[in-house]
Amino acid sequence: MRTIDIDAAWSAFDRRDRSWDGRVIGAVKTTGIYCKPSCPARRPNRENVEFFLDGDSARSAGYRPCLRCKPDEVGRDREAVAKAVRLIEQADEPPLLADLASAVGYAEHHFQRIFTRDMGVSPAAYARAIRARRAEAHLDEDKPVTAAIYDAGYQAPSRFYADAKQRLGMTPSAWRDGGRGETIRYVVTESPLGPLLVAATPKGICRLTFDEDESALRRRFPNADIRPDDGTIAPWVEGALAAIDRPQAAPELPIDVHGTAFQEAVWQELRKIPLGETRSYADIARAVGDPNATRAVGTANGSNPVAVLVPCHRVIRSDGTLGGYAGGLDRKKKLLAAEGAMIPQPDLNL
Repeated sequence: MRTIDIDAAWSAFDRRDRSWDGRVIGAVKTTGIYCKPSCPARRPNRENVEFFLDGDSARSAGYRPCLRCKPDEVGRDREAVAKAVRLIEQADEPPLLADLASAVGYAEHHFQRIFTRDMGVSPAAYARAIRARRAEAHLDEDKPVTAAIYDAGYQAPSRFYADAKQRLGMTPSAWRDGGRGETIRYVVTESPLGPLLVAATPKGICRLTFDEDESALRRRFPNADIRPDDGTIAPWVEGALAAIDRPQAAPELPIDVHGTAFQEAVWQELRKIPLGETRSYADIARAVGDPNATRAVGTANGSNPVAVLVPCHRVIRSDGTLGGYAGGLDRKKKLLAAEGAMIPQPDLNL
């Protein structure tokens, strides 16, 4: 059963955090009105606000919806985004924004805004991701590059290469051939949580894991030029260590990771979780537009190739227990503790 972290809810309400829209309702006792967290209206005193899981609960308690932020439309927005995601994934070619907006019953500019808010990328960027993933799948089947490009729905190779330059971090042939022609530098270093592997392409960190070594990289990129770092990625290694030991002072680090469109949508949501906070698997499923995908979210969490930087450790079960973690529950607890997250007391003895 879902519960409300009152302090976290107030914090989201006070800072007008759009990522909390649809997750909690703030009701103002002095006005009898309930709002979504991002409502632009002036904030009341904290003692005059109580929180509910949804509009139905707030209405049952005698509150009425805010006419300014229209909190009851959040659910409709999420359904529209979920439908658009299905249309994009089923289409042979990227749909036009006008067609998507019409299909879900929204004006173009408004739908562009809510899709980007919920998915972290625009409809066009999401469609490009789908098309690029199809091309990668065809490349993995050992098809000729040109055939893979057209089979994925590109009308010309130039468009694919333009997308690939931004998304793959390596050429299409290199992707197909297990990183052939790509240089990946790596370091295995001691961290506060034990041996840490940090590996990076020139574009960013492509793998950050505990208890792995060079052999893990060679399995993932068997034909890449994998070499010990010569100091090139040292600043990124230091930044990764800071993210573990001093998360409040950690720098932003570039990452070069790739997954399915669903995996990348989940990873985008994980990166939105504020330091010191947690989300449930169900929360993330709702955020990516598919409330029934809790199990798939767990799988995407587990396939995250860059621990800490994509903070899958901030996702716990709906009942407050920690759930799983590829690096082990002890590391998960320590990462959350370093970030100042509240961990339910029963979990501390797991």
